[in-house]
Amino acid sequence: MHSIYAFTVKTADGQALPLEKYRGQVLLMVNTASHCGFTPQYQGLETLYQNYQKDGFVILGFPCNQFGQQEPGDNAGIVSFCQKNYGVSFPVLAKIDVNGKQADPLFTYLKTAAPGILATEAIKWNFTKFLIDREGKVYKRYGSLITPARIKTDIEYLLGSA
Repeated sequence: MHSIYAFTVKTADGQALPLEKYRGQVLLMVNTASHCGFTPQYQGLETLYQNYQKDGFVILGFPCNQFGQQEPGDNAGIVSFCQKNYGVSFPVLAKIDVNGKQADPLFTYLKTAAPGILATEAIKWNFTKFLIDREGKVYKRYGSLITPARIKTDIEYLLGSA
């Protein structure tokens, strides 16, 4: 596969969401958790979304419970938490695995396309981010410690507004 457009993911309410829907847009895909030290990054993610959505930028949140059991809730509860506590308006999708045998195929592709430090593919923790260009190609991977604000320049570059 040569782009993310070949994948279909599930919405929080279980509907199929073909990523083809986002063709031509810049995407930031993030594995998230509601009970993590990085959870306040939701606020920074929402700020990016509000600032750039009009220019063709979308964030997709993928809740994951693989790191310290920090996302124990069900999909509806996770979405409610994000909206209530951080005003999240970008799509928060169905809970998935990002590592291991049950890893979502999209994340297997993302990890292969943009390996982490020392060329490791495994995601190390919550709030790992993958920036996708308008052609559906992985542009860059950012670890949990990289705040949403630090990705702004790359987003602007891909949107053509840098």
